Amino acid sequence: MNEGLHLLSGQFVWIKKVGADDAGEPLRQFLREKMNLSRAAVTAIKRDGHLEVNGLPVTVRRVIEENDQVTVTFPKEQESAGLLAEPVPYSIVYEDDAFMVINKPAGLQTVPSRKDWKRSLAGGVLFYLKQHGVEATAHMVTRLDRDTSGLILVAKHGFFHEMFTKMRKAHRLSREYIAIVHGHLDTHEGVIDAPIGRKEESIIERCVRSDGRPAITHYKVIKETEAFSVAAVRLETGRTHQIRVHFSHIGHPLVGDDLYGGSREAISRQALHASRLFLYHPVTEEAMTFTAPLPEDMKRLVEH
Repeated sequence: MNEGLHLLSGQFVWIKKVGADDAGEPLRQFLREKMNLSRAAVTAIKRDGHLEVNGLPVTVRRVIEENDQVTVTFPKEQESAGLLAEPVPYSIVYEDDAFMVINKPAGLQTVPSRKDWKRSLAGGVLFYLKQHGVEATAHMVTRLDRDTSGLILVAKHGFFHEMFTKMRKAHRLSREYIAIVHGHLDTHEGVIDAPIGRKEESIIERCVRSDGRPAITHYKVIKETEAFSVAAVRLETGRTHQIRVHFSHIGHPLVGDDLYGGSREAISRQALHASRLFLYHPVTEEAMTFTAPLPEDMKRLVEH
C-alpha cells in the first residue's frame, strides 16, 4: 500500500516512510515525534492494534532505518453508548479518511443533552459513518450552540481527536465567526478580555465575573447597518457562550439572543455563524482552510 491513511475493513491503517533524519532511532520515538501519537495511543495500539515495519510485526524497541515502511493499524472503536444514530440535516464541506468538516444548520444541537437525547449532529454523524462502513464513534472536536450555525470539525478516530485537541492548545487550529450585534461599537477593532463563569442559580447562563475562567475575544467590525454591526470574531479561549456573553457585557448583545439581552424582532435565533476553520492535517500536516457562507437568515440582516 502507498504511504498515507487507509480505511480497510472498517479499520484505520496509517503507513509512513522513514526518512534519513529518523534512521537509527527506536520505533517508539518515530511514532511519538513523526506520527504525533501520544504515549497512551502507542500503548493502545500495542494492546489492541498492530505495528509493522516492512510488513513484519515489531515492537516499539525496533530500530528503524531510512526507507523503512512503518504500518500502524489503529484499534477498532466501540460505538458511543446512548448516542442514537439517525439521519439529520447537515452538509459536508470536506471529508477524508481522518476527519470531516460539517456545516451545521441553526436549530440542531451538536451533542445530545439531558433534555433532548435523540436528535443531534453527533447522532447524524454516527449514522453516516455506519452507512459507510466506518467502525467509529462520533468525535466532535469542536462544538456549537444549538442555535449557532457553521463549521464543526469531526475526527473519525479518537487518536485524531487527540491530535486536533493538541493542535488547538498550540494555536494551530482556529475558528472565526461572524456575529451581528445591536448598535455600533465604540471601536471598529478590539479585544474583550473578561473572565467568564456560570451565573448563580442557572445551569445554562454564563456571565462575566471576577472569579471566572480567563476569556479573550478579538473582533473587527466589517460592516454597519443603521441598527446593527457585523463583526468578524476570533476566540483566544473557548468558554461556553463566550461570544454571546462578551458582547452582551460591553452593551452590544447579539441580535436574536434573548438569553443575553438581544431582540428577536429581526431574527429568531442568535445571529452567530462559524464561518472559517483553519487546521493542519493530522496525517499530511498540510495547512487547510475551510469556509462556510452566511445562512439566509443572517444574510438578510446584513443586506437589509
